[in-house]
Amino acid sequence: VRDATASLFRDGAFAHVVHLAAQPGVRYSLVNPAAYLANNVDAFGNVLEGCRHARVAHLVYASSSSVYGANHVLPFSEDQRTDTPVSLYAATKKANEMMAYSYAYLYALPATGLRFFTVYGPWGRPDMAAMIFTRAILAGAPIEVFNRGDMHRDFTYVDDIVEGVARVLARPPAPDAATQAPHAIYNIGNNRSVPLAEFIATLERLLARRAIRVDRPMQPGDVKDTYASIDRLAALTGFAPRTGLAEGLAAFVAWYRDYYGAGGASSTAGSTP
Repeated sequence: VRDATASLFRDGAFAHVVHLAAQPGVRYSLVNPAAYLANNVDAFGNVLEGCRHARVAHLVYASSSSVYGANHVLPFSEDQRTDTPVSLYAATKKANEMMAYSYAYLYALPATGLRFFTVYGPWGRPDMAAMIFTRAILAGAPIEVFNRGDMHRDFTYVDDIVEGVARVLARPPAPDAATQAPHAIYNIGNNRSVPLAEFIATLERLLARRAIRVDRPMQPGDVKDTYASIDRLAALTGFAPRTGLAEGLAAFVAWYRDYYGAGGASSTAGSTP
Protein backbone atom coordinates (compact mmCIF):
# COMPACT_ATOMS: atom_id res chain seq x y z
CA VAL A 1 0.00 0.00 0.00
CA ARG A 2 2.82 2.39 0.82
CA ASP A 3 4.48 1.85 -2.56
CA ALA A 4 1.18 2.14 -4.42
CA THR A 5 0.38 5.44 -2.69
CA ALA A 6 3.84 6.81 -3.43
CA SER A 7 3.47 5.81 -7.09
CA LEU A 8 0.06 7.50 -7.26
CA PHE A 9 1.52 10.77 -6.01
CA ARG A 10 4.50 10.55 -8.37
CA ASP A 11 2.27 9.98 -11.39
CA GLY A 12 -0.54 12.32 -10.39
CA ALA A 13 1.33 15.58 -9.92
CA PHE A 14 -1.41 16.72 -7.54
CA ALA A 15 -1.51 20.35 -6.45
CA HIS A 16 -4.35 19.82 -3.96
CA VAL A 17 -5.59 16.71 -2.17
CA VAL A 18 -8.94 15.99 -0.51
CA HIS A 19 -8.61 12.82 1.55
CA LEU A 20 -11.96 11.36 2.65
CA ALA A 21 -11.17 7.63 2.67
CA ALA A 22 -11.28 5.78 5.99
CA GLN A 23 -12.63 2.77 7.80
CA PRO A 24 -15.77 4.44 9.18
CA GLY A 25 -18.20 3.65 11.95
CA VAL A 26 -18.04 3.40 15.71
CA ARG A 27 -19.58 -0.04 16.24
CA TYR A 28 -17.45 -1.99 13.79
CA SER A 29 -14.35 -0.65 15.55
CA LEU A 30 -15.41 -2.68 18.59
CA VAL A 31 -15.07 -5.97 16.71
CA ASN A 32 -12.30 -5.26 14.19
CA PRO A 33 -9.91 -2.66 15.61
CA ALA A 34 -7.10 -3.77 13.30
CA ALA A 35 -9.00 -2.43 10.28
CA TYR A 36 -9.06 1.04 11.86
CA LEU A 37 -5.37 1.06 12.64
CA ALA A 38 -4.51 -0.05 9.11
CA ASN A 39 -6.94 2.14 7.18
CA ASN A 40 -7.13 5.24 9.37
CA VAL A 41 -3.61 5.52 10.79
CA ASP A 42 -1.17 3.70 8.52
CA ALA A 43 -2.95 4.65 5.29
CA PHE A 44 -3.26 8.28 6.35
CA GLY A 45 0.46 8.30 7.08
CA ASN A 46 1.06 7.20 3.49
CA VAL A 47 -1.09 10.09 2.25
CA LEU A 48 0.86 12.56 4.36
CA GLU A 49 4.12 11.22 2.98
CA GLY A 50 2.81 11.52 -0.55
CA CYS A 51 1.72 15.10 0.04
CA ARG A 52 5.07 15.97 1.60
CA HIS A 53 7.17 14.65 -1.25
CA ALA A 54 4.82 16.06 -3.91
CA ARG A 55 4.87 19.48 -2.18
CA VAL A 56 1.08 19.62 -2.27
CA ALA A 57 -0.27 23.13 -1.86
CA HIS A 58 -3.12 22.09 0.45
CA LEU A 59 -4.34 18.84 2.01
CA VAL A 60 -7.95 18.78 3.23
CA TYR A 61 -8.78 15.65 5.20
CA ALA A 62 -11.82 14.21 6.93
CA SER A 63 -11.87 14.12 10.69
CA SER A 64 -15.06 13.40 12.64
CA SER A 65 -17.40 14.79 15.28
CA SER A 66 -16.58 11.61 17.20
CA VAL A 67 -13.32 13.21 18.40
CA TYR A 68 -15.38 15.21 20.90
CA GLY A 69 -15.95 11.95 22.76
CA ALA A 70 -17.14 12.48 26.30
CA ASN A 71 -17.69 16.23 25.93
CA HIS A 72 -21.16 17.29 27.02
CA VAL A 73 -21.08 21.05 26.36
CA LEU A 74 -23.17 21.83 23.28
CA PRO A 75 -22.66 22.98 20.62
CA PHE A 76 -19.25 21.40 20.09
CA SER A 77 -16.64 24.02 19.26
CA GLU A 78 -13.10 23.59 18.00
CA ASP A 79 -11.55 24.98 21.18
CA GLN A 80 -13.00 22.18 23.32
CA ARG A 81 -10.68 19.40 24.46
CA THR A 82 -10.71 16.25 22.35
CA ASP A 83 -8.60 13.92 24.46
CA THR A 84 -11.41 11.66 25.73
CA PRO A 85 -12.34 9.45 22.75
CA VAL A 86 -14.92 6.79 23.60
CA SER A 87 -14.22 4.56 20.59
CA LEU A 88 -11.17 3.44 18.69
CA TYR A 89 -12.65 5.06 15.57
CA ALA A 90 -12.66 8.41 17.38
CA ALA A 91 -9.09 7.82 18.58
CA THR A 92 -7.88 7.16 15.02
CA LYS A 93 -9.52 10.35 13.72
CA LYS A 94 -7.90 12.33 16.53
CA ALA A 95 -4.62 10.66 15.57
CA ASN A 96 -5.13 11.94 12.01
CA GLU A 97 -5.39 15.49 13.31
CA MET A 98 -2.20 15.15 15.34
CA MET A 99 -0.32 13.50 12.47
CA ALA A 100 -1.37 16.24 10.04
CA TYR A 101 -0.33 18.92 12.52
CA SER A 102 3.12 17.37 12.90
CA TYR A 103 3.59 17.29 9.11
CA ALA A 104 2.46 20.90 8.91
CA TYR A 105 4.99 21.82 11.58
CA LEU A 106 7.91 19.72 10.33
CA TYR A 107 7.47 20.06 6.58
CA ALA A 108 5.33 23.20 6.17
CA LEU A 109 2.56 21.08 4.60
CA PRO A 110 -0.65 23.16 4.59
CA ALA A 111 -3.37 20.90 6.01
CA THR A 112 -6.96 21.41 7.13
CA GLY A 113 -9.01 18.88 9.04
CA LEU A 114 -12.82 18.97 8.81
CA ARG A 115 -14.82 17.39 11.60
CA PHE A 116 -17.83 15.96 9.76
CA PHE A 117 -21.15 15.73 11.58
CA THR A 118 -23.43 12.78 10.57
CA VAL A 119 -23.38 13.10 6.81
CA TYR A 120 -26.37 11.65 4.92
CA GLY A 121 -27.80 11.74 1.41
CA PRO A 122 -27.75 9.82 -1.89
CA TRP A 123 -25.01 7.18 -2.13
CA GLY A 124 -24.65 7.30 1.64
CA ARG A 125 -22.90 4.72 3.77
CA PRO A 126 -24.91 1.50 4.21
CA ASP A 127 -24.28 1.44 7.97
CA MET A 128 -25.86 4.85 8.61
CA ALA A 129 -29.34 5.46 9.95
CA ALA A 130 -30.88 6.88 6.76
CA MET A 131 -30.01 3.79 4.74
CA ILE A 132 -30.74 1.22 7.44
CA PHE A 133 -34.04 2.75 8.53
CA THR A 134 -35.33 3.31 5.00
CA ARG A 135 -34.55 -0.24 3.92
CA ALA A 136 -36.13 -1.73 7.00
CA ILE A 137 -39.26 0.44 7.00
CA LEU A 138 -39.99 -0.36 3.35
CA ALA A 139 -39.47 -4.07 4.01
CA GLY A 140 -41.63 -4.11 7.13
CA ALA A 141 -38.62 -5.12 9.22
CA PRO A 142 -37.83 -3.73 12.67
CA ILE A 143 -35.36 -0.96 13.32
CA GLU A 144 -33.14 -0.92 16.40
CA VAL A 145 -33.20 2.43 18.17
CA PHE A 146 -30.35 2.81 20.61
CA ASN A 147 -30.51 4.60 23.95
CA ARG A 148 -34.26 4.08 23.51
CA GLY A 149 -34.30 7.01 21.11
CA ASP A 150 -32.89 9.56 23.56
CA MET A 151 -30.29 10.83 21.10
CA HIS A 152 -29.70 13.94 19.01
CA ARG A 153 -27.59 14.26 15.88
CA ASP A 154 -26.45 17.17 13.74
CA PHE A 155 -27.55 15.58 10.44
CA THR A 156 -25.69 17.24 7.55
CA TYR A 157 -26.75 16.80 3.93
CA VAL A 158 -24.02 15.70 1.55
CA ASP A 159 -24.41 18.66 -0.84
CA ASP A 160 -23.67 21.06 2.01
CA ILE A 161 -20.60 19.03 2.93
CA VAL A 162 -19.31 19.17 -0.65
CA GLU A 163 -19.85 22.93 -0.74
CA GLY A 164 -17.92 23.37 2.49
CA VAL A 165 -15.03 21.16 1.39
CA ALA A 166 -14.69 23.07 -1.89
CA ARG A 167 -14.65 26.40 -0.06
CA VAL A 168 -11.99 25.22 2.38
CA LEU A 169 -9.79 23.74 -0.34
CA ALA A 170 -9.33 27.18 -1.86
CA ARG A 171 -8.16 28.61 1.48
CA PRO A 172 -5.01 26.91 2.78
CA PRO A 173 -4.32 27.78 6.42
CA ALA A 174 -1.91 30.49 7.40
CA PRO A 175 0.98 29.49 9.69
CA ASP A 176 0.02 29.27 13.35
CA ALA A 177 1.21 32.31 15.28
CA ALA A 178 2.92 30.23 17.96
CA THR A 179 4.48 27.36 15.98
CA GLN A 180 4.25 28.51 12.35
CA ALA A 181 2.52 25.24 11.44
CA PRO A 182 0.03 25.82 8.58
CA HIS A 183 -2.72 23.64 10.04
CA ALA A 184 -6.37 24.28 10.91
CA ILE A 185 -9.40 22.37 12.20
CA TYR A 186 -13.04 23.23 11.49
CA ASN A 187 -16.40 21.72 12.32
CA ILE A 188 -18.63 21.16 9.31
CA GLY A 189 -22.26 20.42 10.17
CA ASN A 190 -25.81 21.60 9.78
CA ASN A 191 -25.64 23.65 12.99
CA ARG A 192 -28.82 22.03 14.34
CA SER A 193 -29.16 19.09 16.74
CA VAL A 194 -32.17 16.97 15.72
CA PRO A 195 -33.91 14.45 18.02
CA LEU A 196 -33.70 10.94 16.65
CA ALA A 197 -37.50 10.72 17.00
CA GLU A 198 -37.86 13.61 14.54
CA PHE A 199 -35.54 11.88 12.09
CA ILE A 200 -37.59 8.66 12.25
CA ALA A 201 -40.92 10.49 12.02
CA THR A 202 -39.75 12.40 8.93
CA LEU A 203 -38.73 9.15 7.25
CA GLU A 204 -42.09 7.57 8.14
CA ARG A 205 -43.93 10.48 6.55
CA LEU A 206 -41.84 10.39 3.39
CA LEU A 207 -42.18 6.62 3.06
CA ALA A 208 -45.87 6.62 4.09
CA ARG A 209 -45.17 3.72 6.45
CA ARG A 210 -44.72 3.32 10.17
CA ALA A 211 -41.46 1.99 11.55
CA ILE A 212 -41.47 -1.16 13.68
CA ARG A 213 -39.33 0.12 16.48
CA VAL A 214 -37.23 -1.97 18.88
CA ASP A 215 -35.68 0.09 21.64
CA ARG A 216 -32.18 -0.84 22.78
CA PRO A 217 -29.79 0.54 25.41
CA MET A 218 -26.87 2.74 24.42
CA GLN A 219 -24.08 0.81 22.75
CA PRO A 220 -20.44 1.16 23.82
CA GLY A 221 -18.66 3.84 21.82
CA ASP A 222 -21.80 5.85 21.02
CA VAL A 223 -22.42 9.39 22.21
CA LYS A 224 -25.81 10.77 23.18
CA ASP A 225 -25.77 14.12 21.35
CA THR A 226 -23.85 15.95 18.65
CA TYR A 227 -24.23 19.58 17.62
CA ALA A 228 -21.72 21.56 15.57
CA SER A 229 -20.73 25.15 16.07
CA ILE A 230 -19.77 26.28 12.57
CA ASP A 231 -18.86 29.85 13.45
CA ARG A 232 -15.20 29.45 12.52
CA LEU A 233 -15.90 27.83 9.16
CA ALA A 234 -18.52 30.47 8.37
CA ALA A 235 -16.09 33.26 9.24
CA LEU A 236 -13.39 31.77 7.01
CA THR A 237 -15.45 30.77 3.98
CA GLY A 238 -18.98 32.10 4.33
CA PHE A 239 -20.20 28.51 4.70
CA ALA A 240 -23.89 28.24 5.58
CA PRO A 241 -25.73 24.90 5.27
CA ARG A 242 -28.83 25.27 3.10
CA THR A 243 -30.52 21.87 3.39
CA GLY A 244 -32.93 21.20 6.23
CA LEU A 245 -33.70 17.68 7.42
CA ALA A 246 -37.06 17.37 5.64
CA GLU A 247 -35.63 18.52 2.32
CA GLY A 248 -32.52 16.38 2.62
CA LEU A 249 -34.39 13.22 3.58
CA ALA A 250 -36.87 13.80 0.75
CA ALA A 251 -33.98 13.91 -1.72
CA PHE A 252 -32.48 10.80 -0.16
CA VAL A 253 -35.76 8.86 -0.30
CA ALA A 254 -36.30 9.87 -3.94
CA TRP A 255 -32.82 8.62 -4.80
CA TYR A 256 -33.33 5.42 -2.81
CA ARG A 257 -36.61 4.58 -4.58
CA ASP A 258 -35.04 5.27 -7.94
CA TYR A 259 -31.90 3.25 -7.28
CA TYR A 260 -33.29 0.30 -5.32
CA GLY A 261 -36.95 0.36 -6.30
CA ALA A 262 -39.82 1.06 -3.93
CA GLY A 263 -39.31 -2.06 -1.82
CA GLY A 264 -35.68 -2.57 -0.90
CA ALA A 265 -34.12 -5.43 1.00
CA SER A 266 -34.97 -5.98 4.65
CA SER A 267 -32.47 -5.26 7.37
CA THR A 268 -32.48 -5.64 11.14
CA ALA A 269 -29.02 -4.17 11.64
CA GLY A 270 -28.50 -1.47 14.25
CA SER A 271 -28.37 2.16 13.26
CA THR A 272 -25.45 4.53 13.38
CA PRO A 273 -27.02 7.97 13.51
